[in-house]
Amino acid sequence: MWQPQLLPLAETGYRVIAPDLRGFGDSEAPDSGYSMDGFADDIVALLDALKIERAVVGGMSMGGYILMNLLERYPDRVRAACFIATKSAADDETGRERRSAMAAEAERLGANPIIKIFAELLFAHETMQTKPELIAKVTSWMRDTNPKGLAGGLLAMRDRKDYTPLLGNFKQPSLVIAGAEDRAASPDSAATLIKGLTGCKSRIIEKAGHMVNMEQSQAFNDTLLGFLNALPDEI
Repeated sequence: MWQPQLLPLAETGYRVIAPDLRGFGDSEAPDSGYSMDGFADDIVALLDALKIERAVVGGMSMGGYILMNLLERYPDRVRAACFIATKSAADDETGRERRSAMAAEAERLGANPIIKIFAELLFAHETMQTKPELIAKVTSWMRDTNPKGLAGGLLAMRDRKDYTPLLGNFKQPSLVIAGAEDRAASPDSAATLIKGLTGCKSRIIEKAGHMVNMEQSQAFNDTLLGFLNALPDEI
């Protein structure tokens, strides 16, 4: 899903790493071990394996929850933080119950029930009308995801903590990017991040939903590169 960003960022001289989280992509899908702590520990282990002391970390959607965990537990490993189509609040009780039911459905029936729910939340109206190939591609990724990984990710999101009161503790340079038509992480959620993060940069991208980096890749890349290029050499 980061293909629209990998080459443009690399061409400007940045080293770009797009990891598959456990249970997703080509990573293994163990029976257990899915939590925001576990995902964050995996990222730090990857940084250690690659001998990277600090990195600018971009977290989209669930990745944003992992990023907040990193900022709380491993602040020295994060040079700067990019919050993409995500939110700081935890699920309310209704949301937690919904995640539990979806996880059970995923384990019992596979990805199809999840696809139906998420396909209606991921894209802006114009994307739905003009980019059927993008919708088909993202749907195929969901369909190919191991049900154990889907269930594990849903339960990890269900159990995540509320980081809204802690946003002011994150002192790294930060960027918030959101889609104006995001129904999974609304612009109100982005406003909470922008208000809570001291001195953060931000952009709400028009005609974009939750998959903002793919729906409006040029605007997204311009924003991200502007942020990266403005970072001081040593922070």
